Amino acid sequence: MNKYQYKVQGVDYEVEIEEVEGNIAKVNVNGIPFEVELQQPINAAKHPTIVKPKVEAPKPVTTNAPEKPAAPAQPAAPVGTGNAQKAPLPGTITSINVKVGDTVKVGDTVIVLEAMKMQNNIEAEYAGTVTSITVNPGDSVMEGAVLLTIG
Repeated sequence: MNKYQYKVQGVDYEVEIEEVEGNIAKVNVNGIPFEVELQQPINAAKHPTIVKPKVEAPKPVTTNAPEKPAAPAQPAAPVGTGNAQKAPLPGTITSINVKVGDTVKVGDTVIVLEAMKMQNNIEAEYAGTVTSITVNPGDSVMEGAVLLTIG
């Protein structure tokens, strides 16, 4: 793990790089985890990829009871697909006014973000269905962080 100290516009940030795989870096910024997409993969020789071992699930114990036929799989809606709603400024999430599966219209308030002691209503930039929410109340977010996706 590599740790770095940054100061951006007078604000100190502690960045810890946990894992880099291809062009995706898993980092912690001031203790908050983020997945960062790099424009291009970094030089692997300079920054080695950290690979965590995969743990296999235990094999089920077979019994003599007859098996029930499996129910047909329901096609699930793709989670997290659609247009990303991003934070317009850094701050703290104070409330989330939607849940996954909700239909929103352009201009609907989806999240409230506190920045500089002011409550900022984050409005839907797209109409559609909320496919994922990537933050929780109390989370600190940076400008440009993906808050939710609308498909």
